[in-house]
Amino acid sequence: MSLRSLAAATGANMQLIKGDRGGMLSMSDDSVMMKQVQATHAPDGREVDVAPLLHLVEDILNHATLQVEPPLLASQAHAEMEEKNHQISYSIVLDALSYVIDRISCEIAYKALGGADAHGTTMTILETLTSFQWDAKLVMTLAAFALHYGEFWLLAQIYSSNQLAKSMAILKQLPTILEHSGPLKPRFDALNKLIKAILEVTRGVVKFKELPPSYISQDVPALSAAMAHVPAAVYWTVRAIVACANQITLLTTMGHEYALTTTESWELSTLEHKLTNIHEHMRKELATCHQHIDEKRSLEEYKMLVDLFEMIHIDNMKVLKSLIYSKDDMQPLVDGSTKRRVSIEVLRRKNVLLLISDLNISNDELAILEQIYNESRLHATRLDSQYEVVWIPLVDPSIQWTDAMQTKFDSLQSTMPWYTVHHPSLIRKAVVRFVREQWHFRNKPILVVLDPQGKVVSPNAIHMMWIWGSNAFPFTSRREEDLWNTEAWKLELLVDGIDPMILNWIKEGKYIFLYGGDDVEWVRKFTNSARAVASAARIPLEMVYVGKSSKREAIRRVLATITVEKLSYFWQDLTMIWFFWTRLESMLFSKIQLGKIDDHDPMMQEIKKLLSYDKEGGWAILSNGSNIISNGHGNTVLTTLIEYDLWKEHIPVKGFDLSFDEHHKKIHGVTYPCCRFEFPNTVGRIPESMRCPECHRTMEKYTTFLCCHDVGNPHESSLL
Repeated sequence: MSLRSLAAATGANMQLIKGDRGGMLSMSDDSVMMKQVQATHAPDGREVDVAPLLHLVEDILNHATLQVEPPLLASQAHAEMEEKNHQISYSIVLDALSYVIDRISCEIAYKALGGADAHGTTMTILETLTSFQWDAKLVMTLAAFALHYGEFWLLAQIYSSNQLAKSMAILKQLPTILEHSGPLKPRFDALNKLIKAILEVTRGVVKFKELPPSYISQDVPALSAAMAHVPAAVYWTVRAIVACANQITLLTTMGHEYALTTTESWELSTLEHKLTNIHEHMRKELATCHQHIDEKRSLEEYKMLVDLFEMIHIDNMKVLKSLIYSKDDMQPLVDGSTKRRVSIEVLRRKNVLLLISDLNISNDELAILEQIYNESRLHATRLDSQYEVVWIPLVDPSIQWTDAMQTKFDSLQSTMPWYTVHHPSLIRKAVVRFVREQWHFRNKPILVVLDPQGKVVSPNAIHMMWIWGSNAFPFTSRREEDLWNTEAWKLELLVDGIDPMILNWIKEGKYIFLYGGDDVEWVRKFTNSARAVASAARIPLEMVYVGKSSKREAIRRVLATITVEKLSYFWQDLTMIWFFWTRLESMLFSKIQLGKIDDHDPMMQEIKKLLSYDKEGGWAILSNGSNIISNGHGNTVLTTLIEYDLWKEHIPVKGFDLSFDEHHKKIHGVTYPCCRFEFPNTVGRIPESMRCPECHRTMEKYTTFLCCHDVGNPHESSLL
């Protein structure tokens, strides 16, 4: 019988197929159909690793096409790599499944030629595979289809250069079909789209099966809801495979004259649309399941980190590798001096300072840190300067990484002279949580210190670094306490490391007014009054304007007035002003961190007063050399100067220092200024309670929303 005669003989069957398809796709009672599908499912408990078989099928379908087009799945390089991974598994899987796959393949071809409806063929396949799991049913059916589909295109691609292939191709009418490839292209395009949708749903079903049971089970609503949809997904995918197989079978038996009817075209597009919707729904469910798994894994890893930092280690490698993810062949750090990737081994058994920040670390902070770091490198041979700094950039894992963030990260990294993590993606979600919860990182930079064995010897040495620089080495909490024990309420404590000019005035025994605020009129009155009193009392007086902890633009306006009217000496570099207030605030936070915020500590009371005065207007500190005479609010200090005639008579007997201080205390005792402290949520440790440094009563706690429209980086330190 000729091929054309065969085509004529099967014409009647074709009409049956065409008529049935539309009816089955419009079935209204899906629940009845799904009960039929579920009735075919009776797995016998066997587990089949379908990954190698799916990979093989993907490779076949990836290369089976009418013309050279971009692959449906992955790149050739990726396919070759995956093939190596699955090569050993192919023979094992096929030995167990090849008979069933061949049987399904023959069943599909026989049913297509016999005119069976697509639903009936689909149910027959599912009944044949009744003892297998859902993922195995789907992959095995797809493999059966790939046998015929792959053979069809293999012959089409090589028949012109291989005599055996040519003879087989003639039997399948391939030369004639390919001669009419133009009119047939829409049909193959429709098949390719449907096959792509079939592969996507198949991969989705397999991915659900591959979810690790140790982290997610059917008790989890996300997975149970997803698995409830798997039978329907399998049914419609198998049915789509049957539709594709029918097209190829009928094309090779009836030839190019077999035209795709409107009903068949509608069926292919409808199935493709349905599978696309199923895949999108599965994709969302799978994402929810992965989120659950990630959270459980992250919690497990977080607990492991907590335990790890409580253990004793022989060196710091295990601790550092737990913080900075790196594979054995990866170099996770960048050397700030050479800008080259290096291994984490460069930190082995060294004192390591982990500079932890987000991408909004300010230029002021970096400038001062770099200055301190470079000074320590000048004394690299000294034992007390042998430490390394590593920048740990923390980025919220829930925020998508953008080009703008990459640019900002690259800019920051390029300026840092110390070691930096190559990319924020090397800092895992569990590490971010650990740093926030265990080391109290919010948004302001912290400096966690690890000794050569990886033990945390200071949860945040940034305050030590600001106050004492490298002199605080080895930056332990014990060293912090020792340094405080040697300090006193002297002017050097406030200005050390900032301005040599003031240190020279201290050596010369001059009187020095350190003052601040943003009220231009008060600054004018204060400086003129102070100069008049110094002239009348015949004392050598210097004045230094140190600005305010915030309101940068207001400070610039005050500096402009001081410059024009020559009111006093001031710091032209705003970084020096920022550093002054940062050091002052660090003194308070250092004591809080040590648990030493003693309300009876005179030095801390004076520091708290100064920080509080800064929030309430102007202020001034008067010293004679290094000895601080008075620390007062702007109103009380200005009043003391204005009322000079009331206390000048005591100077010959008591001296200028005592006379000024007694009168200031008299005024201060009548008008206690209000005290206020602001602790941004960005700082890690906030005291539960504080006493007023003026009246010593427990201060009330408020929640404040503050918007300060300074020009510059809105994430800069609250201290300017």
